[in-house]
Amino acid sequence: MFVSVILDPGGIDSAQALVNVLSSYGFKKIQRSCWESVSVKEIELAKIKKEIDRVTDYYDTVRIYQFPLDGMFVITELKQKKWKKCQMKGGNSTQPVRTGAVKKSTGGIPNIPNQKK
Repeated sequence: MFVSVILDPGGIDSAQALVNVLSSYGFKKIQRSCWESVSVKEIELAKIKKEIDRVTDYYDTVRIYQFPLDGMFVITELKQKKWKKCQMKGGNSTQPVRTGAVKKSTGGIPNIPNQKK
């Protein structure tokens, strides 16, 4: 699967830790804060997310774009130490299939009401 990771670290220490995590899993730096891989498996991505969670703090933001995952385009974001996930189906509809905050303890994706744009 194709995975792109965008980093917005809050400090130099977490920036270096994030680079070390991504490099150790074979990601290549494409642009200033963009890292990509075309050979990541779903199980491996779960490990990467755990590592990212371990080395980041409240001030770091990480966005992960992945395709395909069950035929969908998936965006996962870590912001203020909370994971959020959005899954979108292909086709004519541009509406997200599921959005919500992912709690570490349950790993579930609760439904949240759509926000006005």
